[in-house]
Amino acid sequence: MNKLEEKIKYSFNNIKLLERALSHSSYANENKLKGGSNERLEFLGDAVLSIVVSEHIFKHYSHLPEGDLTRIRASLVCEKALSGFAEEIGLGDALLLGRGEQLNGGRKRPSILCDAFEAVIAAIYLDGGIEPASKFILQFVERELKNHNKGVFIDYKTTLQEVIQKNPEERVEYVLIDESGPDHNKSFTVDVMLNSNRIGHGVGRSKKEAEQLAAKEALELMGE
Repeated sequence: MNKLEEKIKYSFNNIKLLERALSHSSYANENKLKGGSNERLEFLGDAVLSIVVSEHIFKHYSHLPEGDLTRIRASLVCEKALSGFAEEIGLGDALLLGRGEQLNGGRKRPSILCDAFEAVIAAIYLDGGIEPASKFILQFVERELKNHNKGVFIDYKTTLQEVIQKNPEERVEYVLIDESGPDHNKSFTVDVMLNSNRIGHGVGRSKKEAEQLAAKEALELMGE
């Protein structure tokens, strides 16, 4: 337990919360644990994780529409991401598993690691509140936002505007050229104009995404 506490960078006041978070249902059933497995903690941890990640990307990526924020959040809280985070802190080695689950490779099973990671979040939250829980979550999330799909998170429109503002007489305008497709799968085409000249072209699943891609192309053409 002490080794895991060092890895998660949090010291529990009530160590039983961490023990519960590590108790898989197979272990709880075999040992007839009174408090049961980590499933209830997993439920709470999922909710804490969602609100922490949602608030973070809402504040830091204000230029992105709701659809893009939803996709970013989904990529950060999916089983693949969470099981990867769990592996980083050696969570599998600390799990309390039943004999059968151990023999079947439960310590490396993504679904079990993901659930345990969420349970640990809940344990930290119940033990110390939202602040340490957020700190634990964001150490992984902030790194992922920096290292993956950087283009999705850059505000190209703001960057382009800052470049253009160096010449006060210049004016940038975004023009919707085309909108097609059914409501659930629309496609938008946007041109970005510098005075009367087209300097960028973008196609996206939302008007805002198309504008961002048009601004991105304009910056690339300008060598920015």
